[in-house]
Amino acid sequence: MSKTTSYPKEKINILFLENISDKAVDLFKRNGYVNVKKLGGALSEDELIKQIANVHLLGIRSKTHISGKVLNAAKKLQAIGCFCIGVNQVDLEAATKHGVAVFNAPYSNTRSVAELVIGLSIMLIRRIPDKNKAAHEGVWMKDAKGSYELRGKTLGIIGYGNIGSQVSVLAEALGMKVIFYDVETKLPLGNAHAAKSMKDLLGQADIVSLHVPEVEQTKNIINKNTLKHFKKGAILINYARGTVVEIPALAKALQEGLLSGAAIDVFPVEPKKNGDKLSSPLQNLPNVILTPHIGGSTEEAQQNIGEDVSIKLFNYLENGVTNGSHTVPAIGLPPVEGAHRILHIHNNVPGVLSAINTQLSDHNINIVGQYLKTNDEIGYVVLDVDKRLSKQAMELLKDVKETIKVRVLY
Repeated sequence: MSKTTSYPKEKINILFLENISDKAVDLFKRNGYVNVKKLGGALSEDELIKQIANVHLLGIRSKTHISGKVLNAAKKLQAIGCFCIGVNQVDLEAATKHGVAVFNAPYSNTRSVAELVIGLSIMLIRRIPDKNKAAHEGVWMKDAKGSYELRGKTLGIIGYGNIGSQVSVLAEALGMKVIFYDVETKLPLGNAHAAKSMKDLLGQADIVSLHVPEVEQTKNIINKNTLKHFKKGAILINYARGTVVEIPALAKALQEGLLSGAAIDVFPVEPKKNGDKLSSPLQNLPNVILTPHIGGSTEEAQQNIGEDVSIKLFNYLENGVTNGSHTVPAIGLPPVEGAHRILHIHNNVPGVLSAINTQLSDHNINIVGQYLKTNDEIGYVVLDVDKRLSKQAMELLKDVKETIKVRVLY
């Protein structure tokens, strides 16, 4: 079926940054999108402003930050795909105001992080980092002192979401007791149970693993005061966000022997690219593992993320489906034969839908199907209209007051 759209495939520009999986590139090229550009690294704000003027779809990972200034320069941008679990690198408020859909992959690297947390727990409770360092320096440290089995120990999980609950299942399989703390009521898996408070959890856990988002409420939740509540000789693992641990306080707790070890993958300030210098008070401390934000960095996770986010972007571009979007209200409708589909994004104020219908009815344009969904800021209308009149409908909808974006899909 020949299609009349406001964005023919050969005119759509897609930009993928930060070495996003080739699966994302392949999906679009297989479906006729020829202008797909992939870059290996992140771009600064100024560089991105220069690149983004004619971009319709943008794919990023965690290093690229999308500010309001970038979005102001992105006159043609329809959607942003965050090929990672978070979206904190995007100004979501500005993206919403511009009618730009923002997608991510909240579940795709869950297993990768969970497996590594268990591996780190074993390494730290056996004091492998110290023995490894000594062996590399030619020193033989065959000693059982301070080395323990995981079996029978208590794992405290702060943040019992997708990753935290997966860690819980794996830990129980190894014979650990699991307690968790979450600000929301969560159904325990297996024999895990909720702690009464974070303080209660810290006092019981031999190993504490953090799996919380980066929000104002989680900033420095592990600090000089909360560290006092840890069980003597406990281990801390942070493979969540760099802002949730007060690093100098953690370093002091390790130096003073309050904690016996730590594994940190995320930092308050991280190098921008491979090869840049990392500086942290935790460097060269005993029984500490530092990794460069690679908790979810496995081949399997990157492929899963590449597929998940690219499919969401593709479905939005082709059918207007916004399921999983953090900005545009979620709508998922199948294609309708014999009609043209128009997407209308507008400021969420009373009367817009009425104005849309009035404009079309006054010009005898038949609406085959219509669906509206709103959030606090914007409304999203999917309209299927008579094919013969879709161009006229498009122009009429542009004139509706409070309109942000209008485009014909097919």
